[in-house]
Amino acid sequence: QVQLVETGGGLVQTGGSLRLSCVASGRTFSNYAMGWFRQAPGKNREFIATIDWTGNNTDYADFVKGRFTISRDNDKNSVYTYLQMNSLTPEDTAIYYCAAGQYSRDDYKYWGQGTQVTVSS
Repeated sequence: QVQLVETGGGLVQTGGSLRLSCVASGRTFSNYAMGWFRQAPGKNREFIATIDWTGNNTDYADFVKGRFTISRDNDKNSVYTYLQMNSLTPEDTAIYYCAAGQYSRDDYKYWGQGTQVTVSS
C-alpha cells in the first residue's frame, strides 16, 4: 500500500522554525523526485520545493527566499523527505503536503494527507 505520511507540523511563533518530515513507502520511491507543497485557507495549493531522486538537485519557489531547505534520505524500503523551515511568518500558515513524482513544480503522482502549520503573530 502506497503511503506518504507527513509529520512535524504544529504551532510556532513568528520567526520560529519547524522541520517537516515525510516518509514514503509501499513502492520504490527512491527513483522519484519528492516535493513539498502547501495550501492556505481560501488559496490554491502552491509549490514550495522539490528534490530529485539523487538528492543533488533542488528547486525552490521564489517566496522561500532561502528560508526553507529540502532534503531526502533514500532507505531500502522507504524515502524520507524533510523540509526545514526557518524565519516563519503568519503568511506561512497552511497545510503542508509532500508528494512523489517528476522533478518539476507540478507533475506529482502520489500525495500525502498533509500536516498543519500555524504561525502566530
